[in-house]
Amino acid sequence: MSAQPGAASGKHSRARSSHAGFVAAIALALSLGSVLPPGGAALARESVAAAPAAVDWTGPTVASPELPRQARDTLKSISAGGPYRFSKDGIVFGNFERLLPRRPRGYYHEYTVRTPGARNRGARRIVCGGPPRQIDNCFYSDDHYTSFKRIIE
Repeated sequence: MSAQPGAASGKHSRARSSHAGFVAAIALALSLGSVLPPGGAALARESVAAAPAAVDWTGPTVASPELPRQARDTLKSISAGGPYRFSKDGIVFGNFERLLPRRPRGYYHEYTVRTPGARNRGARRIVCGGPPRQIDNCFYSDDHYTSFKRIIE
């Protein structure tokens, strides 16, 4: 069998040009980083992550005394750091429905609000944004994430 002349070198030439393009893209990204102030990219990420979701909220609200007793009990448990009734309480809430203000993954956590007579977790939840035990940035859903109301004091 005879190989076509230059066939192998054509493959290597394309690979070299692809590699060169990749290296050029990396160099460009690194050089653009020097335009930002030291820590500028990290500061931008932190400010988005630290901004309370309540700042961007334009939806309905509910005063905490108007919540069902079980929801107020859940808020007390959140501020105390537990104990929680269900093993899934405190897990990351993905906000896949995008009904809450957009924040980085891990910003929101969900908690079950006990539903009297329910044999499972029921449909009621409180979702809080920010650090654990913080309840000034929480939202209530009584329809399993179909809608939310921001909880206000």
